Amino acid sequence: ELQKTHAKRIKKVSGYLITFTSYKTDWPSISNRAQGKAEQPAIRVGFFQLFRFATCNEVLMMVVGSVCAVLHGSAQPLMLLVFGLLTDTFIEYDIELNELSDERKECVNNTIQWKQNYTTAILDIEYEMTQFAFYYVGIGAAVFLLGYFQISLWVTAAARQIQLIRKMYFSKVMRMEIGWFDCTSVGELNTRMSDDINKINDAIADQVAIFLQRFTTFVCGFCIGFVKGWKLTLVIVAASPLIGIGAGLMFVAKLTGMELQAYAKAGAVADEVLSSIRTVAAFGGELKEVERYDRNLVSAQSWGIRKGLIMGFFTGYMWLIIFLCYGLAFWYGSSLVVDTEEYTPGTLLQVFFGVLIAAMNLGQASPCLEAFAAGRGAATIIFETIDREPEIDCLSEAGYKLNRVKGDIEFHNVTFYYPSRPDVKILDQLSVAVKSGETTAFVGPSGAGKSTAVQLIQRFYDPKEGMVTLDGHDIRGLNIQWLRSLIGIVEQEPVLFATTIAENIRYGRPDVSMDDIITATKEANAYNFIMELPQKFDTLVGEGGGQMSGGQKQRIAIARALVRNPRILLLDMATSALDNESEAVVQEALDKVRMGRTTISIAHRLSTIKNADVIVGFEHGRAVERGKHNELLERKGVYFTLVTLQSQGDKALNEKARQSRASIRQRSRSQLSNLIPESSVPVTGELGPRAYAVTQEELVEPAPVARILRYNIPEWPYMLFGSFGAAINGGVNPVYSLLFSQILATFSVTDPVAQRKEIDSICLFFVMVGVVSFFTQMLQGYAFSKSGELLTRRLRRLGFHAMLGQEIGWFDDHRNSPGALTTRLATDASQVQGATGSQIGMIVNSLTNIGVAICMSFYFSWKLTLLILCFLPFIALSGGFQAKMLTGFAKQDKQAMEAAGRISGEALNNIRTIAGLGKERNFVDMYEAQLDAPYQAALKKANVYGACYGFAQCVVFLTNSASYRFGGYLVRQEGLHFSLVFRVISAIVTSGTALGRASSYTPDYAKAKISAARFFQLLDRVPQISVYSDKGDKWDNFQGNIEFIDCKFTYPTRPDIQVLNGLNVSVKPGQTLAFVGSSGCGKSTSVQLLERFYDPDHGRVLIDGHDSTRVNVPFLRSKIGIVSQEPILFDCSIAENIKYGDNSREISMNEVISAAKKAQLHSFVMSLPEKYDTNVGAQGSQLSRGQKQRIAIARAIIRDPKILLLDEATSALDTESEKTVQEALDKAREGRTCIVIAHRLSTIQNSDIIAVMSRGFVIEKGTHDQLMAVKGAYYKLVTTGAPIS
Repeated sequence: ELQKTHAKRIKKVSGYLITFTSYKTDWPSISNRAQGKAEQPAIRVGFFQLFRFATCNEVLMMVVGSVCAVLHGSAQPLMLLVFGLLTDTFIEYDIELNELSDERKECVNNTIQWKQNYTTAILDIEYEMTQFAFYYVGIGAAVFLLGYFQISLWVTAAARQIQLIRKMYFSKVMRMEIGWFDCTSVGELNTRMSDDINKINDAIADQVAIFLQRFTTFVCGFCIGFVKGWKLTLVIVAASPLIGIGAGLMFVAKLTGMELQAYAKAGAVADEVLSSIRTVAAFGGELKEVERYDRNLVSAQSWGIRKGLIMGFFTGYMWLIIFLCYGLAFWYGSSLVVDTEEYTPGTLLQVFFGVLIAAMNLGQASPCLEAFAAGRGAATIIFETIDREPEIDCLSEAGYKLNRVKGDIEFHNVTFYYPSRPDVKILDQLSVAVKSGETTAFVGPSGAGKSTAVQLIQRFYDPKEGMVTLDGHDIRGLNIQWLRSLIGIVEQEPVLFATTIAENIRYGRPDVSMDDIITATKEANAYNFIMELPQKFDTLVGEGGGQMSGGQKQRIAIARALVRNPRILLLDMATSALDNESEAVVQEALDKVRMGRTTISIAHRLSTIKNADVIVGFEHGRAVERGKHNELLERKGVYFTLVTLQSQGDKALNEKARQSRASIRQRSRSQLSNLIPESSVPVTGELGPRAYAVTQEELVEPAPVARILRYNIPEWPYMLFGSFGAAINGGVNPVYSLLFSQILATFSVTDPVAQRKEIDSICLFFVMVGVVSFFTQMLQGYAFSKSGELLTRRLRRLGFHAMLGQEIGWFDDHRNSPGALTTRLATDASQVQGATGSQIGMIVNSLTNIGVAICMSFYFSWKLTLLILCFLPFIALSGGFQAKMLTGFAKQDKQAMEAAGRISGEALNNIRTIAGLGKERNFVDMYEAQLDAPYQAALKKANVYGACYGFAQCVVFLTNSASYRFGGYLVRQEGLHFSLVFRVISAIVTSGTALGRASSYTPDYAKAKISAARFFQLLDRVPQISVYSDKGDKWDNFQGNIEFIDCKFTYPTRPDIQVLNGLNVSVKPGQTLAFVGSSGCGKSTSVQLLERFYDPDHGRVLIDGHDSTRVNVPFLRSKIGIVSQEPILFDCSIAENIKYGDNSREISMNEVISAAKKAQLHSFVMSLPEKYDTNVGAQGSQLSRGQKQRIAIARAIIRDPKILLLDEATSALDTESEKTVQEALDKAREGRTCIVIAHRLSTIQNSDIIAVMSRGFVIEKGTHDQLMAVKGAYYKLVTTGAPIS
């Protein structure tokens, strides 16, 4: 293999040294880290540290593999010795022929003597060639074996280590304290788990073996040079520092790190947007998000291009230097052979090729260095995470376990800041005691630190000052898992895992029996609704519990807490998301289970608090008062204001409602008389359980290249220039073999003057070829990297655009979970590059190479050419085989890793819940189980890959043995000139290896085609509800008249549960319609139909008389503002979040402020250090719920919608905030059609129409008074559980 054209031939010597020096120099930088986190290098891991997880077995495998690699590396220089002798034999023979022909003419005296000589020489040549052929075959066989072992051992060892690194990394991440997750985005962690670990894999697998092999070749080559002819070697070496100047390695290593970082930002954007797709859709933010994503892609793109240009420059530079060296070496060498006769021509070749092969192999070792650099860059963060000791280690065995737990909890002067916002004091010298067996209620405005206090009890965080004690023991001294096992927590927004209901409850306590589960569900009032589901306890709850209504999730979560039989029960607004009926029952369940346990209840509804034993009022991070309900009312403090606000609010609402109600015409009683008893409704849909048969990942046909290229069309000038450069680069090889054989021919010329002249002209020619090569390489490198990066960016953008354009139902499918989609954008898009630019360059390069070589060879000796061509298929096939087998694996790997990726994604997204349940270990085990399949695949891959590599390496030796033997025969029998034998053989063998290399690029290529196919599948999918199309009705005077006519609907992921079952209800413009009903009856679903997240399966939704399925989607959504129960905010400033309300225009800051004032938000924002530029954190985690809710309302107000949808907009708020928010909402409702979903009756009494739903249709509707008069379902709701005192 004389050279290896493609790209990365830089970082020669210098690169190698850098690897080792940086290994040494990295240590101080680690110790210096304490001195402030100033600019840190992107790579802080020495090369050998990558192997820190190798066991003895693996070290042994790697050592044996390395020995094989070293032996393999010495094969090429060995071959040179044989080659030198072979050349000498040929030249002697030629000189004898020449002399013979001369002698024959001149003096006949000597004829006999020459005749004899002549015959011996001839015998010699065929016999000698046979000997050489045997040498070649022997070396070839050895190379096959060594190649196989070297690769398979290293790949196997790497697979084992990577398996271990993945396990360690994930288990370490799962052990981190919650504060660490606040500061690290989940999307970034997912990317690291997939891509970065793969990069480490590339750095410690076959690349190392190949690097060692090439490095050995480099050393042996030089040895041969010095031993055989030190003068010439020194001359060549003198020129080699120029090659060393290619210290471009430094650049490339840095650039890889930057590219990673540059994409990580865009990846985080994608993750955030896909996780909150409903919000994006509701506010028509798709195009805005695509823009934001695209903006973040720019930096990744420019780094990629810069890298390409640098690579191209250094490659060209290398070629230039190499050709100049050729010229110099042959010029000086020929003078040593001809003038001083120190060397034989064979020695000249040995020395020259020895040094050349040495330099070449050092060059080919450079892509390996790049892989090492990338691996070290990726390992930096991963190893730092693995080494980081969590501040609160949830899996540690340390800490006491108390024998008896009474359950007294006390806060002593606790001060606390969130690690992600160290400038905002959340708890300020908080002191509060919670007695065992009592129920203590925490009340106070949102943001006062109530939930934070609860998180400190769970020890998610440790206080900055002060301490939290349990029975007088500082909880920092207790065992964490044990402590958390005492605690049952029910959160406001419970997280369920994507498995069955029974499994979800079992997360509460692993060894729980089915009977216990049933008892717990009965206690939590969940048993009945579970038994109504077709699969009962085996129903899948969907990603994040998405298939359940809020109330159902809440009750499952309560059952999960109860099953633990906890000593301490923490209820963080456990019932706020429920409707009255469920709330009353759940509240009763909670009252039952509170007996004899220490309970801390955070609530805003006073009905849930009044019967607490102690009530603690919070304000600004302090506990300002405590006592019973009546005592606190007398104190007239925080609690008093909350209570009076709430009850006055209720009275005022009633008054207002009375006045407005008179004006609405009485509805005829007939509408109300068709009350249907609840039980007669069929629960199960028509479809059986087959809905749950999870469809397997569909197989993808690799995409046609033509189509991939179509996406690359705008870059055609780049591709054209690149191909032009590549073509010329391809022609360089054969030209080189032409010049080389020409030089050999000159050695047998007998006239010294002619000889000298010819040699000089050839050397000049070398210089010319070098200069041309420099420019074309640079052109090729830049042009293709530019077109490739532009394509990647375009595809990422298109893919993201296509994802956001899908209907919401598509995201419900577990295969399209945000995690899976982000991985797809990150990896698939960048892999598609492999099919266009660099690939075309490779193909053009190889084709011109082979084309020129073959034409040339046929011209000089067709017989020999035919013989060698018989071997060409093998040379090419070995490469192709390698490629084929790699792609097969690529697919399995990807799938296997996707399963693991889903588990890790779910675990990281819900880390708080998992920590609260103490289930980290479970998730780590699940993840490790998923890692087994990719590991097995990797082991299989190792053997096949090894065999192919060995075969590919030895083919060249076999080719040489056959062709030189036959060449000897032709020279002897047909008088072929020996230089032509060399010309033909070197031309075809070098071009053959080029072909093999082209096909060795095919793994990328095949991977690229599969990735592209996956992408095109996404781009081609026609969403059932198209966001981007201009089709559909638009009309000017949008009234906001809504009618649901006989709507039936089932969620696409659960086709066997009928959610809406003939919904009929209408709202006139400007009216307010309130939906009430137990959770799961389809209230929120009807809102989603109106937003056109889904379309009804049957029946129609009419808007101003237009069928919703015919209305233009963006137009319709632009008229609707929505405030949902758990508002989703984006990780940007408050102002940007509010502006998100209207993405169709630029919004001025004044509008933002006026909207914020309407939403009672302005004063709170102004109190923050950065005012409207305060970042709200991922998913708004930096704000309290009430604050988030008000931002969401401001966002809806700025939209100025005709229809306002309030889906439980105030349920999560405390009374004080609720009152202000309710006022804000009442203001916002003026003159708009409004649909309210609420469980608090206070919020709906003054609605124009109240529709009571059950099981997917309306059972009664009318105004509050009408419904109270009917004494039907509504009356029952109001009288049983209404929290109105």
